[in-house]
Amino acid sequence: MDMGLTGKACVVTGASQGIGRAITERLVAEGADVLAVARRADILEQLVATTGGPGRVVAYAADVTAPAAGGDVVAACLRAFGTVDVLVNNAGTSYVKALHELDDDDWRRHHELHVMAPMRLMQASAPLMARQGWGRIVNVCSSAGKRPSTMNAAYSVSKAGQLSLSRVFADAYAADGVLVNAVAPGITGSELWVGDGGMADQLAVQRGTTREAAIAERSAQAPLGRMSEPGEVADVVVFLCSARASSVAGAAWSVDGGVVAIIV
Repeated sequence: MDMGLTGKACVVTGASQGIGRAITERLVAEGADVLAVARRADILEQLVATTGGPGRVVAYAADVTAPAAGGDVVAACLRAFGTVDVLVNNAGTSYVKALHELDDDDWRRHHELHVMAPMRLMQASAPLMARQGWGRIVNVCSSAGKRPSTMNAAYSVSKAGQLSLSRVFADAYAADGVLVNAVAPGITGSELWVGDGGMADQLAVQRGTTREAAIAERSAQAPLGRMSEPGEVADVVVFLCSARASSVAGAAWSVDGGVVAIIV
């Protein structure tokens, strides 16, 4: 199936590992060019070397929570490829922290990363896409935005905000050919969960168990009976980035193995 992504200029944030890396690899495999955005330049350069090489993937080191980052990232994509066709807001993180332990900085950091950063990137890119009459924006949200998780309420609330933000931009730009959607993964076998010191290890410490038991417990909550893999999430994201998703706007596709027991 031709996804219609050949020659499309894409921005992927949080591209250095996990879901973001898998998205970058799949976009390149479909013939797209990618501005890969993350904080660590060294890991981005490794990504460039192993995924398409210079020219197909351009590294751009940035903290997307900086107020000027939205405009700066879009400007970098224009310099690299001459246009911006696709934006994937994937940068995000979480950690295990009980509700009564969360302080103002926790709430603020999650809001800046999961709401303000994608909002600024969409503000900078969506009008450009509208002028050319074609664009795709996908926000990688979370199942926790649909059903709040007690592991980190600040994360859940910020992801609910990101889902709402996706719908606002979808309504504003669909008539211009710019289709905005969200993907809501659940527990995923990325560095965030299974890496050293990741959420599995944090949950194990909190529960007084092992990381394997923590992963098994969370995986068992999904009807699928296992965690998702980064590539499985990336496949859905890339479809929503493609010409094939020509009648999908304002949707929030769950990719969580069935964890959220609602159809929406």
